[in-house]
Amino acid sequence: MLHEKPTVPNRELDKGGQRETGSWDLRSSRNDYGDDPVNVGSSVITARGKGNMKNTGSPGKTGDFGNLSGKKKWNGGIKEMTRQVAIYGKGGIGKSTTTQNTVAALAEAGKKIMVVGCDPKADSTRLLLHGLCQKTVLDTLRDEGDDIELDAILKPGFKNTMCVESGGPEPGVGCAGRGIITSINLLESLGAYTPDLDYVFYDVLGDVVCGGFAMPIREGKAQEIYIVASGELMALYAANNISKGIQKYAKNGKVRLGGIICNSRKVDNERPLLEAFAKELGSQLIYFVPRDNLVQRAEINKKTVVDFDPESGQAKEYRSLAEAIDNNKMFVIPTPMTQDRLEELMMQHGFLDAIA
Repeated sequence: MLHEKPTVPNRELDKGGQRETGSWDLRSSRNDYGDDPVNVGSSVITARGKGNMKNTGSPGKTGDFGNLSGKKKWNGGIKEMTRQVAIYGKGGIGKSTTTQNTVAALAEAGKKIMVVGCDPKADSTRLLLHGLCQKTVLDTLRDEGDDIELDAILKPGFKNTMCVESGGPEPGVGCAGRGIITSINLLESLGAYTPDLDYVFYDVLGDVVCGGFAMPIREGKAQEIYIVASGELMALYAANNISKGIQKYAKNGKVRLGGIICNSRKVDNERPLLEAFAKELGSQLIYFVPRDNLVQRAEINKKTVVDFDPESGQAKEYRSLAEAIDNNKMFVIPTPMTQDRLEELMMQHGFLDAIA
């Protein structure tokens, strides 16, 4: 659905027991809640209530391994039965590659999916779009103003997966994390979260020490978090830090950790180490993705492995990962460990076991 001007769904805060509504004006220095605006040039997005719009969608698709069923109701935002998944992890760990290959496998199985790239590099949907470098939400707002249509920022990719890139501010200006807020609010106002969506995937840059990049968790947009890691110390350090952010926001919300995805680096005793790490968090190693140069060959050809070589062993690995996520029932509030305990775990399972 299209509006003359994009509007952000009404936001309410409980202040002293009273429910209050507020507006967001990007021209001002702050909004009614004391939040900073996003620098998108002259564009302005104002929060106004739209009222409740309820439609009954079609029964959920099951695909080859689905477990979604029943009808969905739409209230103008994200539906309860749409699974909202955010993928986090250390920079360079392979979040975008893992996300796109997983999404391709889910789409191949019949799932209706939207991917929201939350990285200023705007590379979260490149493989699904066969290399198309689509214009980001923030670039579109800067160049065209706020009177834009949904198809200007949302493009169909592999198996009709819907793709959008949030983008970021001009280099050295503004906060990329707050750009995520602008993008998701705009998508909601333009009706991108349609009743037939089975999944919304958020591919999020780096760590959650930045409150802006924690936005999919903090604002309740994503309720299902998967952390991509490997057997390297810095990857586990980042995963543990992300778990601290999940734990913080889980206390007052529905966000939960769904598991750790190991994107293998072929380090010593990697699988036992990741299993022990996940157990220490109170979670699970939901899948171990083996390292294969086919992934790089597929990327050079601007495709996911599932698209590039669907009969390959690596494509089957990504289908198994997708199936594990689709059938996952284990969602926990993680119990992060101290730095000393993390290093102890690393020594025990990574180094000492390797020389034993």
